[in-house]
Amino acid sequence: MAADPYSTLGVSRGADEAAIKSAYRKLAKQLHPDKNKDNPKAAERFGEVTRAYDLLSDKDKRARFDRGEIDADGNPAHPFGFGGGGPGFGGGGERYTYSRSGGAGPGAADFDFGNGGADFGDIFEGLFGGGRARGGGGFSDFGRRGAPQQRGANVTYRLQVPFVDAATLAPQRITLADGKTIDLKLPAGVETGTQMKLGGKGQPGPGGAGDAIVTIEIGNHPFYVRDGDNVRLDLPVSLVEAVKGGKVKVPTVDGPVMLAIPAGARSGQTLRLKGKGFSIKSGGRGDQLVTLLIDLPQGDSALQRFADEWSDTRNLRGHLGV
Repeated sequence: MAADPYSTLGVSRGADEAAIKSAYRKLAKQLHPDKNKDNPKAAERFGEVTRAYDLLSDKDKRARFDRGEIDADGNPAHPFGFGGGGPGFGGGGERYTYSRSGGAGPGAADFDFGNGGADFGDIFEGLFGGGRARGGGGFSDFGRRGAPQQRGANVTYRLQVPFVDAATLAPQRITLADGKTIDLKLPAGVETGTQMKLGGKGQPGPGGAGDAIVTIEIGNHPFYVRDGDNVRLDLPVSLVEAVKGGKVKVPTVDGPVMLAIPAGARSGQTLRLKGKGFSIKSGGRGDQLVTLLIDLPQGDSALQRFADEWSDTRNLRGHLGV
């Protein structure tokens, strides 16, 4: 059985979603297999914190775990039906007794359970080496179909998503361990550390296949930088474009657009392109923030003559006390 997920992530049981997410991201960054290639224990620990986050980030699973309905692996906490249905383990009907010394009957009541309960045959056979219930064969024949089946293990994947694809929510293709490929639809608000669950795409098991847990990593970009839901871009402009203003072509994650630069623009001035940022979980998109950088040519004789003939009488550094 997996360790307590709260302890695994190092958070209290009353931690909110933000605290749980923050704890996971911190641990995932420390334990990521790419950073611990020579430390297999780190990779194992990475899997543990990922499974813990998968449970606690799911409101339904977390509530069921807190109520004691499931364990840290997501399996039923009381698979044999303890605590319900009246006296004994069953819900009614004819009752059976089992004795450690073997045999069954009214006088051998070391264990008592109803014929409507779960399959205890495998448990008692393992503990006591066998025994027979009244009215039929051994425990190996009793109620076996009622036993819960173990699901297969979850399988974790890491998917690197290009910056522009993440911003525009472009579909991503991932190849699973069985060689099959799946096209993923990225969720709004996707960021590095976002996890996507593919139900039934994990390892097979008698109770059904486990899940595939895909952790997203967004790649860097040569000139875009993410700032929350916004995208930042430094845009070089010429002296003439800054002085006179005008429209210039600007790249965005959705493709080039024309941006109007105001006359007399300053280097460091930031202009905004609405709706050209990342998708927002609550709806809509962020913006692209374009910072103007006036780029002067080196060794330009005409510009040098202009500077010789023109004088700026302002005290530009007066507010600095110099």
